[in-house]
Amino acid sequence: MQKINDRLLSWASLLEETTEQQARTTAAMPFVFPHVALMPDAHLGLGATVGSVIPTLRAVMPAAVGVDIGCGMIAVRTQFDRADLPTDLRPLREQIERAVPLSAGAANRKVVATAAPRIAELEALADAAGFDPARALGGWREQLGTLGSGNHFIEVSVDETDRVWLFLHSGSRGVGNKIAQRHIAVAKRLMERWWIQLPDADLAYLVEGTPEFDRYIAELRWAQHYALLNREEMMDRVVRQLSEVMGVLVDEQERINCHHNFTQQERHWGKDVWVSRKGAISAREGQLGLVPGSMGTASYVVEGRGNAQSLASSPHGAGRSYSRSAARRTFTHEQLRAAMAGIEFRDTDAFLDEIPAAYKPIGQVMADAADLVTIRHTLRQLVNVKGD
Repeated sequence: MQKINDRLLSWASLLEETTEQQARTTAAMPFVFPHVALMPDAHLGLGATVGSVIPTLRAVMPAAVGVDIGCGMIAVRTQFDRADLPTDLRPLREQIERAVPLSAGAANRKVVATAAPRIAELEALADAAGFDPARALGGWREQLGTLGSGNHFIEVSVDETDRVWLFLHSGSRGVGNKIAQRHIAVAKRLMERWWIQLPDADLAYLVEGTPEFDRYIAELRWAQHYALLNREEMMDRVVRQLSEVMGVLVDEQERINCHHNFTQQERHWGKDVWVSRKGAISAREGQLGLVPGSMGTASYVVEGRGNAQSLASSPHGAGRSYSRSAARRTFTHEQLRAAMAGIEFRDTDAFLDEIPAAYKPIGQVMADAADLVTIRHTLRQLVNVKGD
């Protein structure tokens, strides 16, 4: 860990100057307490750095939570070993792709039976929170159980003992994005009304005790739960597809579900603070979490070490080294194929901006995180499913 200044600590051995400067700017906000913790996967983000843990007193910056509210991972350990799987994994990949709508804007044609009770739960939560999610996105019900695009994925992997795991990454889809964007805009308007000058307009904040703050937190919590249930719904579908291929029901021996774009109130350093983890997971002592690598590299099941200086947090993945446009200019389809050798995936240059070389080496990220988490399992991919 490096102490950059009294308000900024960093666990990132690979840190661009522009990323550090962005984090310095965030850490200088007057309500940050005690400091911002930069994770090993830190990289530039909207307003606040992706891969940062931002504790604040009586205020929250919506852009410091992220626009994909509640984005995170879920993993299931099965009873199967690698030798139990069929040699040809393409049919399994294609079955998963049929069961889970992929890509930006994707939706189910209707609310399926497994999703119905989850939708009912979300409707009840929205009523209790006093808002209608359809005002943000009319089709929110049909998007429950869909993946999205970008770095979201579904994978079949094996651990160091060759035990088969199912692993996926997604969030609150369109409705969470719309909720986030609306409250970022509200915060910006309040800054203008109060004549508050900010070093970055995307650091606009909401103050505890105001109607705007209360409305944001209510809708944020709803979107975080939507994201969690979205992952549960997708995982249930993936489990069914594996069961069909194997001819035997999957015995779930472990299921882990965790956010990495979220805010919650916690007590640190003697004060109650709002902890915004933008690209970071909670890593209290003994808490299980998931840290995915990039497409074609390892992922990890981890156990938190409760590191106080990190506010009991951990990195959430590899972290980008190249922007999407830079990756497309730099790398080729043949390089993507080489990086995915031995992994069943949809071979298209649509995923070129997700090539592993566009990300920090996940091995270095995990080495930097050695005092934040203990690695319980190292997973290597057999099947990768992504949306365009």
